[in-house]
Amino acid sequence: MLESLIANTPSAPLTPFLVAIGIAALLMLLWDTIEVGRNDAANLVNAVFGARVLTRRTAVYIAGVGVILGAAAASPVMDTARKGIFDPTMFTTIEMALSVYVAVYIVDTVLLYGYSAFGMPVSTTACLVFELLGAAFALGGFGVVSWSTAGKVIFAIVCSIVITGIAAFFIQRMVRGAIRDRSKNLSVLLAHGGWIGGGMLAGLTYFMLVRGMKQVAFIEHLNQEVVQAYGPLVTIFMLWAGYAILIHVLLVTFGKRVAKRLFPVLAIIGMVAMAFAFGQNDLANCASPGLAALHLIKHRAEGVVRATEIPIATWTLIGCGLLMALGMMTKNAQRVTSAEVHMGSMAHHVRLWAPNWCIGLARVMLRYRRPQPVLAPPPKLTAAGKTMHYDALRACVILAISASVIATASGFGLPVSTTYVAFAAVVATGLADRIFQRGDAELKLARTIWVMFSWFAAAVIAAICAGVICLLVYHAGIIGLVLGIGGNLLIRLYLKKRADAQETRVREAARERQHPELYADEYEG
Repeated sequence: MLESLIANTPSAPLTPFLVAIGIAALLMLLWDTIEVGRNDAANLVNAVFGARVLTRRTAVYIAGVGVILGAAAASPVMDTARKGIFDPTMFTTIEMALSVYVAVYIVDTVLLYGYSAFGMPVSTTACLVFELLGAAFALGGFGVVSWSTAGKVIFAIVCSIVITGIAAFFIQRMVRGAIRDRSKNLSVLLAHGGWIGGGMLAGLTYFMLVRGMKQVAFIEHLNQEVVQAYGPLVTIFMLWAGYAILIHVLLVTFGKRVAKRLFPVLAIIGMVAMAFAFGQNDLANCASPGLAALHLIKHRAEGVVRATEIPIATWTLIGCGLLMALGMMTKNAQRVTSAEVHMGSMAHHVRLWAPNWCIGLARVMLRYRRPQPVLAPPPKLTAAGKTMHYDALRACVILAISASVIATASGFGLPVSTTYVAFAAVVATGLADRIFQRGDAELKLARTIWVMFSWFAAAVIAAICAGVICLLVYHAGIIGLVLGIGGNLLIRLYLKKRADAQETRVREAARERQHPELYADEYEG
């Protein structure tokens, strides 16, 4: 299979090192694509699953279709990731650039697996950026790194967090003030359902189509004929009015049947849009290093410049999207989903873990809070006895804001963090609903602190380890490649054992907090 991807030419002999690194790049491309899907699955389905709109399995299947479709439109972001963070043409040989790409994979696969095993959402985008920075800097020095592009990507990530957090907080507070816990009440929805639902659909339509898919010929034509002619604000208000009228007509016509399903359906639409934006944006995090490496080897006779300009086939992008969708179905993906849902839960008791220093800091932060009424609906169970962590109204806000921000970034060719954006939306809407006034508030806040701290740690680990592995692979050749992959597998086994043991302890601790009377004998003994 590798020979079909690598064209051997007399002017550029195929060395054993190129064969080995080509095989490693191909296999680890597949591996890393699954790992990205495994960790970022929580960002796609946590709101719908937490609101019990769909089962997790059904949500993953539907979101998977959106991921695959979004992957087909990932080329602008792929270009930024594969040749924008550092300049491969600054290297004197293709072996140097190949060492960077394979080092990124060796570090990325084990880093993402470790975070997923412990149920921790981590930014695959930030990991990719800092791995590329660390590996390229270690091998080529300061001049190889495209600091302006890297700074632009990091700035975009930070801005996306701030914009998402602010927008999610104020929009959630506004719609909660109008709806409260009456999201299925027909009279309330006749008054507010149109403008709330219409606004969400208008935002998704504009940011997903006009901004996120502006490279598509039909959308580009529509953009010129409508958006540029009337302006963005007029376009959004026209969409808003149209959707609001449609929703109001449906409510008047079908009454309670539509009222009961309005926000659950909007949440599902938001999830599909989020999945599309994820596939479009985050495919760069897993596919770009491997595809760039294979193109370098295949077109090695034409030099590094030509190899980095080769267009990526659409079927390749769709195949990688399918692998990401498969990664969403794994056990560790379920852990990430569960942990993120519990962290933003409106329920009293949650199943989470955080280190003692985070719990202590959370206690200090909550000690001086001013007691205020919780705006989130009272905790309730579904007919099947499952805890509802969100309501459908909050799920709609989380997904609509997240999808719009990510799609806009994709339209500019910037790989932003789906994890950071979704996390900011969950926390901001939780703050708007005052969920930290209820139940295991200390543990929820402590977990939030721990996740944010771990993001900074992941960036440092990614940069340093990628630099070390890159030097090892380049200078030790095939032996360095074997050592790097072997270390990856050993660390993976160690993390799996630790994560499984922690998962058992967390479940026991959660049951103890929820049913202390069952453990009274242990305390007395």
